[in-house]
Amino acid sequence: MYGPDDQSTWRNSMRHEETFNDVLYAQLKKTPWWLISIGFHSILIVILFTLPFGPNLSDADANLQGKVEDEIIDPLKEEVKPDIEETKPIEQEEKVIEDPVIKDAKVSDHNETDNDLPFEESLGKKDFLSDAPFEGPSTNAAIGIGGGAGGAFGGRGGHRNLRALGGGARTEGAVDLGLEWLKNHQDPDGYWDCDGFMEQCKLNQCGGPGNALYDPGVSGLAVLAFLGAGETHKHGRYKKTVREGLKYLKQVQDPEGCFGPRTTNHYTYNHAIGALAMAEAYALTASPLFKQSAQQAIDFIHKAQNPYLAWRYGVRPGDNDTSVTGWMIMALKSAKAAGLRVDQAAFDGTKAWVEKATEPEYGRVGYTSRGTGPARPQDLMDKFPADKSESLTAVGILARIFIGEDPRKSEIIQKGTDLCLKALPVWDEQSGAIDMYYWYYATLALFQVSGEPWKTWNTAMKGEIIDHQHKENDEKGSWDPVGPWGREGGRVYSTAVCVMCMEVYYRYAKVFGTH
Repeated sequence: MYGPDDQSTWRNSMRHEETFNDVLYAQLKKTPWWLISIGFHSILIVILFTLPFGPNLSDADANLQGKVEDEIIDPLKEEVKPDIEETKPIEQEEKVIEDPVIKDAKVSDHNETDNDLPFEESLGKKDFLSDAPFEGPSTNAAIGIGGGAGGAFGGRGGHRNLRALGGGARTEGAVDLGLEWLKNHQDPDGYWDCDGFMEQCKLNQCGGPGNALYDPGVSGLAVLAFLGAGETHKHGRYKKTVREGLKYLKQVQDPEGCFGPRTTNHYTYNHAIGALAMAEAYALTASPLFKQSAQQAIDFIHKAQNPYLAWRYGVRPGDNDTSVTGWMIMALKSAKAAGLRVDQAAFDGTKAWVEKATEPEYGRVGYTSRGTGPARPQDLMDKFPADKSESLTAVGILARIFIGEDPRKSEIIQKGTDLCLKALPVWDEQSGAIDMYYWYYATLALFQVSGEPWKTWNTAMKGEIIDHQHKENDEKGSWDPVGPWGREGGRVYSTAVCVMCMEVYYRYAKVFGTH
């Protein structure tokens, strides 16, 4: 048995043997329940905040995860590739390929066919010849506007059979000088300033300003001159010039597709020429940068056409004229060759108008009605007599051929051709015979007619144009704007049009082949 001293010793020993848990338990029994609850939940919250709930994803990982989840949501959905439209500015398009430096070969003065056949009778695969007819599949269904591919896209860039088709060293030299002048007088903003191009002169001040209202149209003509030589925004010596010119045209195109402001009744000229330039740019390059712009421009042409007939000033004005219609039909044919959407009704209306405006006895085509003379500014009618020009007859011939009328079988085309041959190009300022607009359309038309009429016209045309091209100072490569439309378009207009006359040998393939 333990005595009192032993009991006291045991109690003391028990006190020393109490654990932390015993003490904690004793204290918790004395602590209010609500205080315990607060402490417990506080500890739980701290623990929850310290636990990770998933991987630390970067932004890229998060985006990837989102894409994967989207694909998992609908794994059977068929992938549809939308049509590629314009998404980048021109200067940011695909990498421009630098062209190799190639020494120009001398243009021969003899027939350049591979098999040395007579004039305009080269053989071979017709789909690959610049003088092939517009027949067959794909792009060979309309006028040729391409870069050396043959068939519907002509011989641009390659200039094959140049001499056989009537050109040569002199015509190519004139083209080179003309393009260089146009390049040197392009505004830094990409356009050609009708009344201010002389600000780009370095040696002296070029004369011959035009009207600023026609900057879009004249800029379109300048771009067409480069495209006619096979230059594009990606290839050639003048790729930067072409790129900046096309960029400007896109900048002045409104939401409806119209090029240039509608501040003058003649804005349809600006639009038609701009549409032609954009359609050719797309045809030559197939670049998505130009597809939407070109298609919208063609859509606006459809919108502006009078029902069942043609065009004049404004949208469906009710009256028609052959001059505006000529530019419109060229834009439409180029667009069709490029694979753009073109309404057949536009060609049907053009044919109806040309028939209505043509004198069946002589084959002469009128301006706003049958029997009216060529287009002229009202105050220049006396200075540029109507009998010196068959400009609208030439437009009518070209329109008929582009629509599908065979010049070999068409009596009305033959009559119109005879009229043009009676008014051959003559550089005579005193008589008022200079009409570069006429020369341009007749050159295109008679090239399509071919044969002896073309030889006769070509000899006169290239002689007059080449002999009057400036050869020195800042005017070097240009032509004086001394025709009836010189004060509207100025020196840029006259130069671009004359360059395109010199490019006719490879600019457009022949609709019905050589004959």
